[in-house]
Amino acid sequence: MDKPVTVGVAGAGRAVELHMEGLSRFSGIPVRLKTVYARRQEQLDEAQLRWGFEQTTTNFDDLIDDPEIDIIDICTPPYLHVVEAEKALRAGKHVICEKPLSGYFGLPGDEKPIGKKVSKRVMYERLLENMETLRAIVAESDAMFMYAENFVYAPAVLKAAELVKAKGSKILYIKGEESLKGSSSHVAGEWDKTGGGTFMRTGSHPLAAAIWLKQQEGLARGETIEVESVLADMSQITPTLTDYEHRHIAAHPNDVEDMGTVIVRFTDGSIANLVACDTLLGGSKNVMELYCNDAAINCNLTMSNVMSTYFLDEDCLDGISLSEMLPAKTGWNNPFLADEILRGYTDEMHDFMSAVYYGHAPKAGFDLAYKTTQAIYAAYLSAEEDRRIYL
Repeated sequence: MDKPVTVGVAGAGRAVELHMEGLSRFSGIPVRLKTVYARRQEQLDEAQLRWGFEQTTTNFDDLIDDPEIDIIDICTPPYLHVVEAEKALRAGKHVICEKPLSGYFGLPGDEKPIGKKVSKRVMYERLLENMETLRAIVAESDAMFMYAENFVYAPAVLKAAELVKAKGSKILYIKGEESLKGSSSHVAGEWDKTGGGTFMRTGSHPLAAAIWLKQQEGLARGETIEVESVLADMSQITPTLTDYEHRHIAAHPNDVEDMGTVIVRFTDGSIANLVACDTLLGGSKNVMELYCNDAAINCNLTMSNVMSTYFLDEDCLDGISLSEMLPAKTGWNNPFLADEILRGYTDEMHDFMSAVYYGHAPKAGFDLAYKTTQAIYAAYLSAEEDRRIYL
C-alpha cells in the first residue's frame, strides 16, 4: 500500500481501549483512525477524544459503505461478531475480530435462561453451522480475517514458539491459565449475552495459545498437530458463598460457569490443562507453562515481577492504575508495566496493520478462531454429558 491503513472500529468499550493502546505503542506503518461506531453517543465522544478518531457514528453500515476504510476492527459484544464480520468481508473489508469468534446466544422459542435450559449439544451443533457459513465467506473473500487473540502475540509466548521451533522440541504438556475476581460487565453472568462464562471470557486465551503453540511445533517438526478431544468440568462455586464471604469477588453467574477446567488431548498424544476462574483475588493471572522433552518454558504475562510497590495508603494515587481487577493499591503489589506490550496487544495490532500494508498473512487468522471456539463449546458439551468429546 502507498497510503495509510485506514481503520474503522466497531465498539467503544474495553476491547477498543486495549487495541488502541496497542496501536499507540508502535510506528513505521502509517495508520489512520477514521471512524468509530457504537450505539451510545457518550461512549463515542469519549473514544474520539481519547484516541483521535476523525468521526463517530451510531450506524455500523457507515463503516461498510466508506470506501476509504480498509479494516473494520470488531470489538462489539460477542453475539454481533459473526453478523458484522460477514457484512464486512462481503464488502471487501479486512476484518479484525475480537475473541470469542462466536457462540450460542439463543434462538426464538428457547426456554430461559438458556445456559441452564438449552442442551449444550444443540449449542455445539448450531455453533458449528454458523462458523462453517463464515468459513465459506472467508474463503470466498479477497479480504483477510484476523483473530485478535493477544496471548498468541505476547512476547513471552512468541519467544517460547521461537525456542521450540529452533530446537525442534516436543511439547509434552501445557499448563495455561487466565483467572481473576470476576468481570466488571453487568451481563457477564448471562449466557445469552456472552455465550458462556469464565472459560469463554478468559479461558479462551490460554486455550488458543496452546493450540497455536502446538501448531508451531508441528510446523517445525513437519507434522500436523490438531485437537483430538476435550474433557471438561464447568462449575458454579460462588453461589455457595454468603453475602459476606462474597464481598471481594465480582462474579455473579446466573446460567454460566465461574470456574472451568479443560483437558485437551492433541493428536500427537500431548496434553494441555487449561484453567479459568472468577475467584482469584489480587489481580489477573495470565500464565503459560510448557513441559518439553528438552526444555521447560514458563511464560508469566501477569502478574509479572518487573516492578514491585508497597503503599501504606492510597493518597494521591487517584487515577493511577496498578493492575487490572486490583481493588486496592496498599500493601505489596506487582504493577502492570507496558501491559499492552507484555500481554500482546502491541504485537497483535502491529501484525494486523502490517498484514494489510504489506500483504502477508497474520499469525492469528480464521483457522485459530474456529478451532478455539469449537474446543470451548466441545468443553461445555463434555461437562454437561460428563464424558470426553472427540472433535
